[in-house]
Formats: sequence, structure tokens, C-alpha cells
Amino acid sequence: MRRGKNNDNVEYGPLGPGHAPEKDPLKGVRGVQSGTLIMEAITVFLVLTVILRIDEGSYWTSFNQVYVCLVGAAHVALSFLQRYSWALIAAVILQVFVLAGGFLVHLSMGIVGVIFVLVWWYLLYLRRNLMERMKRGLLTTQHL
Repeated sequence: MRRGKNNDNVEYGPLGPGHAPEKDPLKGVRGVQSGTLIMEAITVFLVLTVILRIDEGSYWTSFNQVYVCLVGAAHVALSFLQRYSWALIAAVILQVFVLAGGFLVHLSMGIVGVIFVLVWWYLLYLRRNLMERMKRGLLTTQHL
């Protein structure tokens, strides 16, 4: 055991702390986040077909169209920016706008928001788990 930055005990794996991984494992996580943003953008754009067909087009207003298109376009743009440190925070903030669409545009957009909030929660859980394993020296590439 070794004392960490915050005076907490860091328990290393059986092979010790190891060295920095050969390849950045967080690069793969950023790729998954980017792909998730693209899938979410497609799903958000599909809300346009819902608001066109529901209640004989009564939800097909200029505000709703612009809101859905801007949120979807923001997802696409942000998917290409995941290499920056601020992009993860921006992706989480973007989820608030999708959830708000459930109140502003149509319930279907809110349902999409709830589903993707759960997806992002799981992605953040996996990212934190990977970072903890890397800190403890439990990744295979740290001992090659």
C-alpha cells in the first residue's frame, strides 16, 4: 500500500503499479462517447418525424423544429470534439437540453433524454472504473 494524494490508501495489484499504459485506454472510451453522441443525434432527429405525425401536426411549430435541429446538430458537432477535456462536461450538459425537450417540444424527446441519461451514467461509471484500475496498475498494458 502507498499513500495517495489525499492521504488515502492506494492498493496496487499483485504486479505493482506498473508503468503508463502503452496505448491510452481513455482514447477508446472517448471513441465510445463519440459514437454514443452520434446515435443520440440520430434519435433526436427522429423526434422530428414524431412531432410531424402526432395530433395531425399540432406540435410542428417553428420553435420545435429549430430546437430539435439545434440539439441534434450540437450532438453531431460535439461528437467530433471528444478529444478535448471540456467535451465530456459539454456532453453531460447537452443531456439537460434533451430532457428539457420533453417539456418544451414533446414527451417523446423527454423519453429519449431519460434513456440517454442512463446510457451516459453507465459510460461515466465505466470511465471511472477504468481510471481507478489504471491508477492501481491493474491494466494488462501497464505490465508488458
